[in-house]
Order: sequence, then structure tokens, then C-alpha cells
Amino acid sequence: MNKHYCFKPDEIENIGKRFGKDFYEKVLSDIDGYAEKWALTSFQLVPSYSANLVFICDSEKFGSAALKIGNPSSGEIHTEFNTLNQYNGRRFCSVYDADIENGVILEQCVQPGNPLREERSLEARLSVFCALYKDLHIPPVKAEMFPTYTAWVAKITAYMSKREDCIELYEYMKKANAICLSVSALYSQKMLLHGDFHHDNILLGQDGAYVIIDPKGVIGDPVFDVPRFILNEFGDEITADLYQKINEIISIFETKLHIPNDILRKCLFVETAMGVCWSVESGATPEEYPDLLKNVAFAESLLNR
Repeated sequence: MNKHYCFKPDEIENIGKRFGKDFYEKVLSDIDGYAEKWALTSFQLVPSYSANLVFICDSEKFGSAALKIGNPSSGEIHTEFNTLNQYNGRRFCSVYDADIENGVILEQCVQPGNPLREERSLEARLSVFCALYKDLHIPPVKAEMFPTYTAWVAKITAYMSKREDCIELYEYMKKANAICLSVSALYSQKMLLHGDFHHDNILLGQDGAYVIIDPKGVIGDPVFDVPRFILNEFGDEITADLYQKINEIISIFETKLHIPNDILRKCLFVETAMGVCWSVESGATPEEYPDLLKNVAFAESLLNR
């Protein structure tokens, strides 16, 4: 029985569905072990169930902290740790301690932690993103520790080529892969990117400054760290207003970030195609395919505007 956190039945079910029963058993052991090791109390589960399981807790040494427990074999916990270490608290949250071999990181808990998504003004959201993005990216100390963006795109393209139930999505992904290679030939810096740089990974800090969390850690040109943010401005419905909004965002980013309009559109198409195909890889049902196709078709339509 875990001494430090009592899981609710729905939390156990969600962890089992997302990570498997063995991972749940690992979490039970880890919470007790690291609570003792790092003097942690007052655990609260963050119900995101994404790449890792995250608990907000109190640390006797550091104050409010985030305990992140991942699968050590996935590699994502390693790249996140190495990315945060290289940025060393500059615009990113800090690492307090870690046991990387076991897939565990203790990080700064950004407070109050409101995600940028909650900022109602589009102008304000774009302003925050641009301020964080400018002069952010640094060359990796050891590039071999990280995947590359072009390899990400190539890998999901290869996966989709084997999915006989998603021929139309594969055609989009194949086109996105070719566009990605053409963009990377022009924009060829090998910098350390966030890789998932969007609203929910940008949190409000105590001093009113936003802080970046949850980097994937990937090597590529900084232009590839822009489209995920634009993609997260998509709405539930593809409408004329959405066309206008995304075109406005691209125009503002062209001016503020000094990235050509057509390059932003190409990067957005690549990121959208990759995102919907990752959804398929993660288990999206055939009933969800039409909506995935709508999103990538919308991104394709933006290429020609």
C-alpha cells in the first residue's frame, strides 16, 4: 500500500490504460522511495496522463515541486532532463534532482502555473510566445543525445506507409515529409528545440513572467519550434473565422519573428500532418479519422493563401 498518495479508482484505470499495470506498480514504489529520499509530502496528481505521470508536491528542501515519473526505456525522460539541464533555468523551469536511470525527475513547480491557453487575448498570447521564442535556442552540447526533427517526420511517415486503413493520411504525411526536407535544406541550423512549444507548456510564474515546461528535446532549425503553437490555435470547427485567425497569426509571426510567410505555412502543414498521424499511431479510432483529415486538409489549404 502506498503511504504517500491514495489513488482514486478512475486514476488507477487511466494509468493502466495509458501506461499499463506494470507502470502503475512502479509508480507506487517510486512515490514512497522518492518521498523518503527527497523529503516530499502533500502529493497531488496532475491528471494529464501524457508522456509521464506528474505529481505536484512539497519539498522540504526546494518548496513546491513537480515529481515526474516516466518510462525509462522510452528515452523521453532522458531528452527532457538533458534539455532542461542545458537551458539551466533560462526561460525554462529548473531541475532540482533526478534519477534518470529510473525515469524520475524532480522539477520546479511553476506557480501559480496558469497555462497561456487561459489568456483570452490572442494578441497577448502571441506576444508572450514571441518574447519567449526570440533568442531562445542554443546549440546542443552533445547533439547525439537528441533525436532530430527531420528524423521525427521520417519515422512517422514510415509508420503511416504500413497503415493500409489510412491511405489518405499517409499521402498527406508523404507530402509533409518532402516539404520538411525542402525547408530543412534552407533552414539548416542544428539547435536544441523544445519540440512541443505550445500554450499548455507555457505557465505563468509568480513574478508575472511565463516559464516554459515539458521540452521534448529535438535538434533542428528554430523555425520548426513555431508551428505547434499555431496548431494549438486551431478550433474545434474549420470555419471562415478560423482561416482569418490563422492567417493573422502567420502574418504577425512573419513580422515579429522574421520568418517568411511561406515557410511558416509549410512548417504548419508538416506539424499538423505529423500531429494527426501521431494520433493514429497512439490509437485513434476509425471514427476519428474524418476529423483528423479535416485538420490536415485545412493546413494544406493554408499553403496556397
